[in-house]
Amino acid sequence: MDNQELEKKIIAALDENPFGSFGTIEAGNKPKVRYMAVFHKGLNIYLATNRKTHKVEELQSNPRVFLLLGYEQGGDKNILEIEAAASVTKNDKLRGELWNKSLEKWFKGPDDPDYVILELAPDRIEYIGKNEEHGVWQGTVAGASR
Repeated sequence: MDNQELEKKIIAALDENPFGSFGTIEAGNKPKVRYMAVFHKGLNIYLATNRKTHKVEELQSNPRVFLLLGYEQGGDKNILEIEAAASVTKNDKLRGELWNKSLEKWFKGPDDPDYVILELAPDRIEYIGKNEEHGVWQGTVAGASR
């Protein structure tokens, strides 16, 4: 499959899998994984979180992250394994665009100072399709900050 077709399949899998397992490296060089809601615009991937969480602290020491999507209940059975560099975005417009009612459980609104967006800049995405299709996307996402 060519790169353009692979990107379309990856974006479709992102559309169909609103949750994923997000991995960081915590103190002591130990992996830490948690489920998180996943948002995206094309191959630009975002996670909403509280700025006071351990994951935000962990990214200051090591911005390398891993996101696993797919094959869980409610997903489309396509699997994405995403390696990326993550940062806390300072883009207030993006905070407003990604805001939705489900976040009211944790935040007062899009202007809540504790509400931050983690921006993932993928450099490798492995796609494993439910029909045994396989592809590896490598590169830098246009528009993503590093």
